[in-house]
Amino acid sequence: MKPSHVVAAGHHPRRTRATSRKREHVVEPPRSTVSDVFRHLSNVASNKFGSHWAFIAAVALIIGWAATGPFFHYSDVWQLVINTTTTIITFLMVFLIQSTQNRDAKAVHLKLDELIRATRARNAFADLEDATQEELDAFQHEFERLRRRADRRQT
Repeated sequence: MKPSHVVAAGHHPRRTRATSRKREHVVEPPRSTVSDVFRHLSNVASNKFGSHWAFIAAVALIIGWAATGPFFHYSDVWQLVINTTTTIITFLMVFLIQSTQNRDAKAVHLKLDELIRATRARNAFADLEDATQEELDAFQHEFERLRRRADRRQT
C-alpha cells in the first residue's frame, strides 16, 4: 500500500500529458507555516485595506472622532486616541505593504524570466535586478541607440 502522500501519476489531478503515467509523484501534505499564515493574512488585509470601503471607514472614523471632540472638551486623551490609533495602523501597514510589494515584485520577475526564456531573449536581462547602476545605464544607452536606429529606418 502506498502512503497517502504518494499518488500514481495516472491519478494525480495536476499531472500533464508529458508526464509518464508509470512514474509516481510525491505530493507533500499541505503544511501551514508562519510565513504561509502571514502571506495569507497580508493578502487578505491588503485586499480589504486597499478597497474603497476601507477608505470610507477611515473617513467615517475621522468624522466620528472629530464629532466627539466637544463631548470630551478636546482633551489630551481625546487627541491621544486618534494619534495612537493612526500611528499603530501606519506602523503595521508599512510591513503589510512591503510584504505585498515584495511578493508582487517576485511574481513579476518570475513572469519576465519565463518570457525571456520562452522568447530566447538574451539571458543577461533575466537578472537585471542584480545589475549595477553602470550595467543598467549601458543597457539603457544600447536600447536608446537601437530605438534611434529603428526610427531612422522608418523615416
